Amino acid sequence: MSTTSLPSASARAKTRLSPNRFRAWLVACATRPEARLWLVIQLAILHAVLWTFILINLKAAQDVHMDVAEAYGWGQKFLWGYGKHPPLSGWVAGLWFTVFPATDWATYALAMATIGVGMVICWLLSLRVVDARRAFLVVVMVALYPIFNFKGFKYNPDLLQLVTLPLLVLAFLNAFEKRSWLSGIWFGLAGALALMTKYWVLTMIGAIGLAALIHPERLRFLLSPAPWVAIVTMAVAMIPHVVWLAEAHFVPLAYAGDTYSLEDAGLVHQLVAGYALHNIALLALPVALAALAMALVPPWFTLLLRAPLRIVTRAWARGANPGVNVAQALNIWIVQIIVAVGPPLGALVFSIYMKTDWGISLFFLAPLALVAIPALRVQSAVLFNIVAIWLVLSVATLAASPWIAAREMAANAGNTATYGARSELAHELTQAWHTRFGSRWAVVAGTMESIQPMVFYSPDHPAALMPLEAWDSGLTSRDDAKKYGFIGVFDPTDGRLPAFEKWVSEVAPNAERIVMTTRRFTHGKAGPSMSWNIYIAPPVK
Repeated sequence: MSTTSLPSASARAKTRLSPNRFRAWLVACATRPEARLWLVIQLAILHAVLWTFILINLKAAQDVHMDVAEAYGWGQKFLWGYGKHPPLSGWVAGLWFTVFPATDWATYALAMATIGVGMVICWLLSLRVVDARRAFLVVVMVALYPIFNFKGFKYNPDLLQLVTLPLLVLAFLNAFEKRSWLSGIWFGLAGALALMTKYWVLTMIGAIGLAALIHPERLRFLLSPAPWVAIVTMAVAMIPHVVWLAEAHFVPLAYAGDTYSLEDAGLVHQLVAGYALHNIALLALPVALAALAMALVPPWFTLLLRAPLRIVTRAWARGANPGVNVAQALNIWIVQIIVAVGPPLGALVFSIYMKTDWGISLFFLAPLALVAIPALRVQSAVLFNIVAIWLVLSVATLAASPWIAAREMAANAGNTATYGARSELAHELTQAWHTRFGSRWAVVAGTMESIQPMVFYSPDHPAALMPLEAWDSGLTSRDDAKKYGFIGVFDPTDGRLPAFEKWVSEVAPNAERIVMTTRRFTHGKAGPSMSWNIYIAPPVK
C-alpha cells in the first residue's frame, strides 16, 4: 500500500512565510480591484500610527507648534473666517478636538490622520493616470516624501492642503474625462473646499486652468458643461466666506500684503533660491529610494557583477505603455511644471517673501509625474522593495526617535523658541487667575508666538486677542477683554513691547504687572529658562 508523505510543520511554515509568497500576495492585493483600496487604507493607517508615535518621541521636550495651537483656538468657534485664513483648518481642528483631548499626542495624531487621508486621495488620483501597480508605487513614494512624515508634524492650513489639493486635482481629472454636469459640480465643490483651506491654493487652481487651456484635447473639455458648471458651483459655494471677507474689510488680504511684501531684492532672490533648493532636496529622497527599489529587482546582484549599467537601463524601454493614460498624464505634467515654476517667478517679479513651507502643498504630484513617464517600466518586485524600504526606515526611525530627540535637545540647549516652557506658563497663569478671581480665564492678549500656546495648554482655553495686529481672529474682542478681564503675555526681548504696554495702559491702567520665569525638565534634563512680562487685568465687577 502506498503512502503520501506530508511536509513537516516547519516546512509548511517556511513555505507560508517565504518572501516570494509575500511578494506575490502584496502585488495581488495592490492590483486586484476588490483588494487594492483596502491595502492602501491599511498602509495609510499604519503610516499614521507609526509616525504619530515617532513624533511623540521626537517632540517630547517641545510644546506644540504655534500654528497647531492657533488652529485649536480657531476650532473653539465655527466662523466663516479667522482673520488670516479661510475657516476649513479651524473647522477640522474643532471637530477633531471634540473627540480627542487637547494634548500634544492628539495634535500629532491629527497631523498624521490628515497625511493618511491625503495618501489615499493621492492613490485615487494616480489611478486616473496610471495602472494599479504604478499607483501603489506612487503612494509609497508619497509616504517616503518628508512632507508626509518628518515635516508633517504640525497641523495647519499648509498641511490640510495635502487633502484638499489632491482632491481638487482628482476632481479636475474626473471632469476632464467625463465632461458632464455632475463631474462639474464635484469639481466646483472641490475647488471651493480648497479655497476654504488657504488662498494660496489659487496657484493650483490657476495651474489647472492653464492645463485645461494648453492640453491638446482642450476644446472637448471647454465645449462641455463641466468647466462652466464648476466655476458657477465654486462661486456659489464661496458666497458665505466672501460675505465674511467683506464684513472683515478683507483683513486676510491686508495680512498677506503686510507680512509677505519685501523691498530688498537681494533677500527676495536668496529666499527664492532657498525655496527651490529646499523642495528639490525633499523630493530627492523618495525619488532616490524608488530608484533603489527598482535597482534591487532580481537578479540585481548578478547584474551588479556582470553588467552594472543594466541595473538602471532595464527599467526603461521604448514603445507603447498600456499602464499609462497619456492624456491624463499630460495634465499632471503641465500642472506640476506650472506650480513648480510659477510661484518662484511670481515672488521674483512681485518681491514676495517666499517661505519654504509654501512648497508643502505643491509637490505631491511629483512622484506621479515621474511614475507616469511611459518609457518607465515597473516590475512587480519593485512594489515589495519599496514597501520594505518604507517599513524598515519607519521602524528604524521609531526605534531611534528617543535618541534623536536627546541629541537635538543637547545641540539646541538654549533655543527658547523650540524648547521654551510655554505649557508650564499656561498652567501657572490659569492657577493665578483662579486664585485672584475664582472664575474662568476668558481672554489672553499678546503676540501669536506668546499667546497661542496659552490657548491650547490652559485648561480654560482662553480666546486669543492680538491687539497689535489688524488681522485678529475674531474669536474675541477688545470689549470682551475689558468686560471679562485678560492676562497679557509678552516676551520682554520682543521689540514690540513698548507698543503692547501702551495698549495695556490704555485698556487696563490698573492691571497687575509681574514677571514670571518658566523652565521644563524632560527625562531629568533642564530646558532653557524663559522670562515673561505678565499683565493681569481684572474683569468688570
